[in-house]
Amino acid sequence: MGASPTKRELADMTQQTKPIELYYWPTPNGFKISIMLEELSVPYVVKYINIGKGDQFDPEFLKIAPNNRMPAIIDPEGPGGDPISVFESGAILQYLGRKFGKFYPQDERKRVAVDEWLMWQMGGLGPMSGQAGHFRIYAREKVQYGIDRYTHEVNRLYGVLDRQLVGHDYIAGEYSIADMACIGWINVHANYDQKLEDFPNLKRWHEAVNARPAVQRGLLVGKEERERAAATADKDEEHRILFGHKTK
Repeated sequence: MGASPTKRELADMTQQTKPIELYYWPTPNGFKISIMLEELSVPYVVKYINIGKGDQFDPEFLKIAPNNRMPAIIDPEGPGGDPISVFESGAILQYLGRKFGKFYPQDERKRVAVDEWLMWQMGGLGPMSGQAGHFRIYAREKVQYGIDRYTHEVNRLYGVLDRQLVGHDYIAGEYSIADMACIGWINVHANYDQKLEDFPNLKRWHEAVNARPAVQRGLLVGKEERERAAATADKDEEHRILFGHKTK
């Protein structure tokens, strides 16, 4: 394992002169990266990927995000000074944390703790919340088994997080990319029929994270763009685009 960067090296790494390109739509996954970039105070420019219109299937976007999912980034000042593209929100958070030396500990034990909870969000909280939202809100046919299965699983995951936050201000101890990964999903808890009053430690954390100015700014990125898109959207076509694609 290589040596950790020195303070001088970290200072050099934080000097971002060209804006990072953020391919984004204002969703819980997109918010992870807008929040991180706001917390880092580095220059970035937003390239909107309207997932309701199918922008995520554009061949040019697929060159940087082959899973046709946003968010993704292009850092024009990547390793060695050359551009690099990164897809998958967790990978982006880790990349930015390593590059700028913030919100992602250098100490290996602390980093493992952050990684554990980042992966917990990526493999659990996000997908299960997404499924609960799908069956509760988007499914054209109401399937009670699907509603119950995923609503109950989200409830279980909230309980896991609530227990983790006993005696901790933040998920992995100090504020980190693990918190940024989770906050957007917890903010829409009502969509999954969850009440934060049932999870007092989670409720305290939720209020503390949302009180951070950078989080508030990150959550506002694209708000007007999404509202404009929603006002003119063809709901049937949007539903087909979001949920009707398969490998051709």
